[in-house]
Amino acid sequence: MGKCNQGGAGRKERNMKQAKRIAAMVLCLLALLALPAGAVMEKGEPNITAQTTMKEVRNNPGIKNSGFYTYSQDKDCPPGQALWEMTTVEGYTNEYVAEGCAKGLNLVIENYNNGVQVTHSFYTDAEKAADRTKNNTGLFYFPAKAENAKFALILAGSGANESAELEEGACTAWQLHELGYAAFILRYRVWTDASDDAPLEDIGRAMQYIEEHAAEFGIQPEQYAIVGYSMGGHLTGLFGTESVGYKHYNVPKPAALLLGYPINDMTYIKPIYHVIQDIGAYGPKYYTRNLSDEITPDYPATYHWHGVNDTLLKELAYWRQGPQLEAALQANHVKHVYRVFNNAPHVCGIGTGTDAENWLVEATAFWEEQCA
Repeated sequence: MGKCNQGGAGRKERNMKQAKRIAAMVLCLLALLALPAGAVMEKGEPNITAQTTMKEVRNNPGIKNSGFYTYSQDKDCPPGQALWEMTTVEGYTNEYVAEGCAKGLNLVIENYNNGVQVTHSFYTDAEKAADRTKNNTGLFYFPAKAENAKFALILAGSGANESAELEEGACTAWQLHELGYAAFILRYRVWTDASDDAPLEDIGRAMQYIEEHAAEFGIQPEQYAIVGYSMGGHLTGLFGTESVGYKHYNVPKPAALLLGYPINDMTYIKPIYHVIQDIGAYGPKYYTRNLSDEITPDYPATYHWHGVNDTLLKELAYWRQGPQLEAALQANHVKHVYRVFNNAPHVCGIGTGTDAENWLVEATAFWEEQCA
């Protein structure tokens, strides 16, 4: 009698569990049916090459729906937008970054297809409503191949109303992924949006966001690196300082700064940026500060490089750039590596087809040495 009752109770429990599973399946099906037509299966093909047109890139569901930023505002202002849309990835970027950029875009698509949230906002809706310039920021996430990996934040270069998340950012994120790291590309504020040291605030808030969501991203929250190019290298360098950097945002000190053709001294551009960004304001700003003047003995370990044929650095007085930064690092006994390549033009990113082609491999090894 008792055994029969136990058997009946067991059947009842199994039936209830089965009913719950069926109910859950029905709810999932109803949820899928409630989505807009095509939304469930709208995945992109990771088939982008250097010869894919920008229109094809932007129409790829994996790019369009992920939110990854593929624009250069100077090029895409009307009436030139239609013309640039028919340009290939290589024509839109350059011969040095195009291949890596295409691989980075394919990685975006693969991540999106796998359910990864690519685009993150590190400002709240209320903050963006109060300051419209914060709408032009973003953080693009590239997971590592394995959990608990180190991560790097990438700051591409910028000039006037243009930023290089697509050019330098995508190729660097792809190569970091191949090397086993997680990567984040930061879209920071530029030009008329960049008043009152806004780009430094963007770095600080992005780092706070990454630290707070480290478990979700599957990364180690400390011993991170920042990769910065050109103006992004200038900002990266300043973020490593005690005067205006990481301490102000209560985030860990970077284990290493990896700088590609960084701007150390903005020379004659300083008054132009002041008029555009901070007219009527007083006091030092990110663009008036020479990075070399801010370096102290406890500055993060730094790997920096540039090319002899970098015409932009020449225009900004070559000796005030890499050589002056190198002198400051030496004077303060900061652990560092300095490389000068014969052939490495500005905006060559990971250096494909140049003398700097393996710089990021060497730089990440330098980063790992600081974490040992």
